[in-house]
Amino acid sequence: MPSPPAAGLVLAAGHSERLGSPKALVEVGDITLVVWACKHLLEAGCSPVAVVTNAQLLPLLHGLPPEVTTVVNPSPEKGRTGSLQVGLRHLRSREAVVSRAVMAPVDRPGWRPDLVETLLETTCSACPSANGRRGHPVLLDAEALEAVLSAPSDASLRALVDFKPVEVHAPWLGLNIDTPAQLEELRTNENALLAYFFRGEGI
Repeated sequence: MPSPPAAGLVLAAGHSERLGSPKALVEVGDITLVVWACKHLLEAGCSPVAVVTNAQLLPLLHGLPPEVTTVVNPSPEKGRTGSLQVGLRHLRSREAVVSRAVMAPVDRPGWRPDLVETLLETTCSACPSANGRRGHPVLLDAEALEAVLSAPSDASLRALVDFKPVEVHAPWLGLNIDTPAQLEELRTNENALLAYFFRGEGI
């Protein structure tokens, strides 16, 4: 019997205080980063896919693919591990079999489906690596998922999971949308990033 596909979790629960506006709603080619992340995960074969968000942002998440569900993290200030826990419990409450999961922070948009497909070829927890630099999204295996679920919600994910670096060709892997300056960098390179999304090099 074939193994179930890896679940996909888009983390978009932070309040974007440094940026000053919701990271999830930043647009690239008239599509928000949260929608791009969901589309990429679905195209890579992840199922089910869910978005972990906060109560203020939830009503503003428009255009998500119909098969994507949402869940609110009531304490996003505790960090990424807490959001990951909320997302995993949400999926399992819907009777989903979650033995592996791909976690994609919404503010790290420099990836596309083939990067996830490469991660899914591994049998352990893994992260993409390009030019000596690690990035996101990351793949968590069954052991890692249980470690996350049993940890304090404010625990460091890096301390909980040993991610194997997987070499990929990803010229935008280091792209981060956390400050106004980084958002301006995204705007400057928007057409190149779109070219990359559509399987061009984008550089």
